[in-house]
Order: sequence, then structure tokens, then C-alpha cells
Amino acid sequence: MALDRDTKEQLIARYSEGFVNSENAFILGFRGISVPQADELRSKIRESGGGYQVVKNRLALIALKDSQMECLADHFQGPTAVAYSADDAVGLAKVLTDFTKDTPVLEFRAGLVDGVTVAASDIKAIAELPSREELIAKLLFLLQSPITRTVRGLAAITQQFVSVLEQIRLAKESQ
Repeated sequence: MALDRDTKEQLIARYSEGFVNSENAFILGFRGISVPQADELRSKIRESGGGYQVVKNRLALIALKDSQMECLADHFQGPTAVAYSADDAVGLAKVLTDFTKDTPVLEFRAGLVDGVTVAASDIKAIAELPSREELIAKLLFLLQSPITRTVRGLAAITQQFVSVLEQIRLAKESQ
């Protein structure tokens, strides 16, 4: 189906505001995926805070010019979709790899994580990383641990001091 110029310009603008300006994006091949499966994938990606667009390759390549995603231009061949997220690449990669376990027709082509190009084989390794919330929780635990130990040590000193004073008091009372 031929698109008129206005429709093409609108699609290019939608691509630019969506995945082109995102820090994290994964290029996917989706040959053989059914419409209900695509809708399920789209809803799971939205729940994780990302977006999913099936693209027209020529228009996507125009939108990619002079952006950080321009290095992924070679991967826009055949039926192509882009999953993107502004802030959580690990969460998005987890959603995509979980979906590919049930639907193996989805094919990773390449990705962009925090502005760095990632090969298709590395996307599964990214999905195995802990989520951002888990990393923050671990960092807070590690920062809190020395402080907790210091407070406990100081409390033990005062507790021992009070115990010594109590023993001295008892010794004086018994004399």
C-alpha cells in the first residue's frame, strides 16, 4: 500500500519521538508472529515502561539519520520492529527474552543500551543482569552495613562501660 507524503512525514516524526530519542532500543525481526502474540508482546513492553513499534524500514532509516541509533541501520531489513525504553534496558531485555521462550519466532538483531551498540547475542546476557531496583537495594545494603556495624560497636562499648560501673556498684555495696 502506497503512503502519501504527509503520512510518511508523520511516521518519521513518530519514529523520531519514540525509539530514535531513547537511550535503549532493541531491533527485532518478527517474521511469523501472529497478531495476538504481537499484542501480548506490546502490552508486556508497555507494563515494563517501554514502547514497541513495527516500522517501515526506509522511513525508519530516514528517522535514524544523525542520531545515536544510526549505527544500527544495517539491521533494518525484512519485517522489523523496535522495542525501546528511556531508562530500563535490563527490564526491557527481560521482557523480550521471556517472550522469546514462548514465541521463538521473535529474532533479536541488535540493540543500543545507554548509547552503546550491543550484538544480538549479548541481549540475553543483559536480561540476566539484576534489575535497577535490585542493584539500588544491594548498594544501599552495602552502604548501610558499615554504619550499622559502627553503631553496634559503639553501643557495645557503652553497654560494657555500664556493666563495669554496675559491677563496681555491687562490689561497693557488698563491702
